[in-house]
Amino acid sequence: MSQSPLTRSMNLRRSVLSVPAIIPRALEKTHQLDCDSVIFDLEDSVAPEKKAEARENLAAFFRGKPLEGKERIIRINGLDTIWGRADMDLVSTLGPDAVLLPKVDEPQDIMAVGDILADADAPEELRIWAMIETPRGVLNAAAIAESGRTAGSRLDCFVVGLNDLRKETGVLPQPGRQYLVPWLMQVILAVRAYGLGAIDSVFNDFKDSDALDAECAEARAMGFDGKMLIHPAQIEAANRNFGPDASAIAEAQAIIKAFADPTADGLNVINANGRMIERLHLVQAETLVHKARLIAERQSAKRPETK
Repeated sequence: MSQSPLTRSMNLRRSVLSVPAIIPRALEKTHQLDCDSVIFDLEDSVAPEKKAEARENLAAFFRGKPLEGKERIIRINGLDTIWGRADMDLVSTLGPDAVLLPKVDEPQDIMAVGDILADADAPEELRIWAMIETPRGVLNAAAIAESGRTAGSRLDCFVVGLNDLRKETGVLPQPGRQYLVPWLMQVILAVRAYGLGAIDSVFNDFKDSDALDAECAEARAMGFDGKMLIHPAQIEAANRNFGPDASAIAEAQAIIKAFADPTADGLNVINANGRMIERLHLVQAETLVHKARLIAERQSAKRPETK
């Protein structure tokens, strides 16, 4: 059975922080950070001669204090590299929430990793995320996303990687990303057609808070669930821009209340304060209110108990 486009959007993924596995203190710091998800990176941020050490660091971290309240994703090196299979062995041993594949070009890339996880008897809950960061990946985004509907598929989320995409296409890193927007929207169409999550690319200048804020707002308007981050200083902007504001929550609650009225029974479209509202808006409203509740619960859990 295929999934609703909203089925997999219930996780909080406003802020997805990438942390180099080669730096133990950066790994430990994730316990105190307010990001929704952490990508433990074994790929781009780790030099070739340090790959084995990074795996050892990550294994030690997973054996220590559990990382509570955050999605845990391990980004591996490609299976076409000399490190990819060792990375996958580590993933199978540690059991994160997801494994992130770099430079996914076609559905077969997803299937190959899925087969490895199946052979290792990895739990079904261990999902696959895909980096879309090459021209072929963008061109094949719909086919890759569709593979998530095959029986036993673990595909759960796309992460856009614009640094590599710019490098391979020659598109310059300009404010507003006007020449990249068509490709970004192509990714959004693919994931929404097949019920996957979508995370926007990193913003490289973590000291430029105004530009980061603008890019987060732009990505939210495009339909992305959150943003991949490279520095803890970027977490607040991502959480704020990708989280529902008070007016959106109030509107969603009003929609839920309107459909809860007995006069709405059996109706797919209702009139609420002069506005025609479809039942699909109810599903969206319930999703938004659920996310708002998750955010509130997380904030409440962080507050120290008063005596």
